[in-house]
Amino acid sequence: MRIVIADDHLVVRTGFAALLATQADFEVVGTAADGEETVRLCREAEPDVVLMDVRMPGTDGIEATRRVVAEAGARGAVGPRILILTTFDLDSYVYDALSAGASGFLLKDATAERLFEAVRVVAAGEALLAPGVTRRLISEFARLRPNGGTAAASATGISAASPPRESPASPASPASPASPASPEAGARTRNRAPSPAPSQGLPALTPRETEVLLLLARGLSNPEIAAELVVTDETVKTHVSRILTKLGLRDRTQAVVAAYESGLVVPGAEYQERPPNRH
Repeated sequence: MRIVIADDHLVVRTGFAALLATQADFEVVGTAADGEETVRLCREAEPDVVLMDVRMPGTDGIEATRRVVAEAGARGAVGPRILILTTFDLDSYVYDALSAGASGFLLKDATAERLFEAVRVVAAGEALLAPGVTRRLISEFARLRPNGGTAAASATGISAASPPRESPASPASPASPASPASPEAGARTRNRAPSPAPSQGLPALTPRETEVLLLLARGLSNPEIAAELVVTDETVKTHVSRILTKLGLRDRTQAVVAAYESGLVVPGAEYQERPPNRH
């Protein structure tokens, strides 16, 4: 597995590179100190996974993520899976990076075992990385978007079914203690150019695909969804692939963002999702 590490701190780059080098299936093919260098390196080295710092001088990790994803799409390629490196797990910058095309995020103080697992999970693309923490992040910042979200929802032509509600932050998952939210959380908005995608949004999905999307939004993996619906793993993979294609999304992380920003899942009431319309 080919990996690029992007962080403006040399000690972080060298530390992650040394850890990853201990794994026989990992190969660090380059490191970058800023977003511009990361985009160039991804173009030249064609990595499978990028560890991307969200805050870097010049071109930051969010814009670098957007450009790497866009360039891969222009070539008709999937492109590398992007794993965001962050200090806080409740961070509006991380939410923007997920919306821009990142596949997950990892705290910089994670253990070596957690780092290895995260890289393998995002590379496989069949499960949501740290589902409890990721859903809490998406839920928190989806509710703060002034117009029902400006990222995955607008990119797919999905409009929120109801205005976002201001409410207290979601409680931390018992399995994942909350880290302090960054000072920028919820205070920063970005103007994005929506990527071409179907304009019909969620109505394009069949009732079964909507059901699968709801289970994705709960953080279930493909095998867990298969068990829930009593179907095969291959059937679930087919449904997930069709959902991503119809909504113009890159992977299941963006599908979760879209489910929240479209109003299909209500932030703060994740288990009160709207049932699919079967008529």
